[in-house]
Amino acid sequence: MIEENVRGLVARKKLAQDKADKSLSMLKGVLDYSEFRDVDLVIEAVIEKLSRSHRGGTFFQSCACYASPRDHSNRKTSAQVILDLMTVGKIIKKVPVVVGNCTGFAVSRTFFPYSQGAHILANLGVDVFRIDRLISSFGLPMGPFQLQDLVGYGVAIAVGKEFAAAFPDRTFQSPLVELMIKSGRNGKNNGKGYYIYEKGSKPKPDPSVLPIIEESRRLTNIMPGGKPISVTDQEIVEMILFPVVNEACRVMDEGVVVRASDLDVAHVLGTSFPSYRGGIVFWADTVGPNHIYSSLKKWSELYGDFYQPSKFLEERATKGIPLSAPASTSSASRSRL
Repeated sequence: MIEENVRGLVARKKLAQDKADKSLSMLKGVLDYSEFRDVDLVIEAVIEKLSRSHRGGTFFQSCACYASPRDHSNRKTSAQVILDLMTVGKIIKKVPVVVGNCTGFAVSRTFFPYSQGAHILANLGVDVFRIDRLISSFGLPMGPFQLQDLVGYGVAIAVGKEFAAAFPDRTFQSPLVELMIKSGRNGKNNGKGYYIYEKGSKPKPDPSVLPIIEESRRLTNIMPGGKPISVTDQEIVEMILFPVVNEACRVMDEGVVVRASDLDVAHVLGTSFPSYRGGIVFWADTVGPNHIYSSLKKWSELYGDFYQPSKFLEERATKGIPLSAPASTSSASRSRL
């Protein structure tokens, strides 16, 4: 597969033949983790299990988009390692962002309410395809349900379990993904998900998923009076993205990121949040923290704790302080210091 990818780059004239040959000559396949003992840098990019065999001086860099390595030996990272990894990131033409340690780190943790909010809406009776259309119109490459198709349902379930364990007070347990799997669907992996995937054509909404969604609604039983809620297009977008802003506030309040702009950069580059909106926190400030706070407060009373505004958001909204303002302007942050 690696060779095929490299040859593809050559065919598209994105990589010279001599560089392709050199790259492939440096590749060595192994069947045992003991082979990693003498390497300088390990980048684990498949399964998120951190029990690996390597020598003490090795940098270990995981793809861990949701699992946190806090329970293992890398409790503290030296300044030199951070500097070296920032350099590596720039060499491979990435934009590295230094963040603190927590489940999901900065980006995945901030973004986990995105799919949660979408599933709450779906179980409240809102059409999943309408949700996807509106999120795409907002500027994201695809909506939450098509994204779930693309990522795969196994990943969705695994991620959900991690976040449910870490943040049980604000996790919505939707049976929808498991019902999709039981019906023989696995998204783009097998061509059947919320959408139908056929080679050479764009994904098409699959109306045959509607009974599965109805079954999920029956099981969750959260529709007021058993009837679908009535919401505007704007409310749908806000009910999905305001919880993302709320989690971004927690991430900033806990010092997981140094500054709000780090989150903005990470979201534009990491989740494809529309760059013309300036990033998740920048966009939230343009919408207005008070509107976000009052909306979340109203929804928390109607639909539960998932929408409960964070203390950081409440303080910023009531005092008229922008969310992107330095943490030192927050009394909560000052009291901790």
